[in-house]
Amino acid sequence: MTERAHLAIGSNLDERRTYLEAGLAAISALPDTSLAAISHIYETPPVGPVAQPDFLNAVCAIDTLLPPQELLTAMLNIENNYLRQRRIHWGPRTLDLDLLLYGDRIIESDTLILPHPQMNVRNFVLVPLCEIEPELIHPQTSIPFSTYLADLANAGAARLIGPLTLPSAQHV
Repeated sequence: MTERAHLAIGSNLDERRTYLEAGLAAISALPDTSLAAISHIYETPPVGPVAQPDFLNAVCAIDTLLPPQELLTAMLNIENNYLRQRRIHWGPRTLDLDLLLYGDRIIESDTLILPHPQMNVRNFVLVPLCEIEPELIHPQTSIPFSTYLADLANAGAARLIGPLTLPSAQHV
C-alpha cells in the first residue's frame, strides 16, 4: 500500500528555478512513486550564519511504495546528481531535498528523523506545506501545522513567486 510523504525542495545557487524543476522531475521518476500535490514556489532568506543568496523553496506530496530509508537514499542521490555540496553547514546549495513526513510515522535513527525535527519552525517549509495540506497534523504533537505557521514571527518572509511546473503534476 502506498504512503503519503512530504518533501521540501530548495535551491539558492545559479538557476534556482531550474534546479527545483529538475529535482521535482527526478522525484516524480522514482520507482513506485507518483506526485500527489505541488506547492507554489516561495522565495525566502537563508537560515544560518553564512552569507548567501535567497532560496527558492517548495513542498511536494508524493504517494510511494518506497520505504522511508530507501526514499531518503534516493533523495540524496538526486541531490548528488545536481552537484549538491555539503562543505558548509547551512551553506548554499544547488538542490536541497528534505524528507519532512512519511505518513504519520515517527522514526529516530542515525540517518533519519521523522517528522523532520526543524520543520515546525521554518517558514520556508510551513508556508508551502500548509498551502497543499492546510489540515495536516503533526504526528508527534497532534498540533496542526497551520498553528505552527500562525505562531511564526517570520511567516511573512516567504514571498510567493509562482507555480512550480511539471507536466502531468497536480497543482494546488
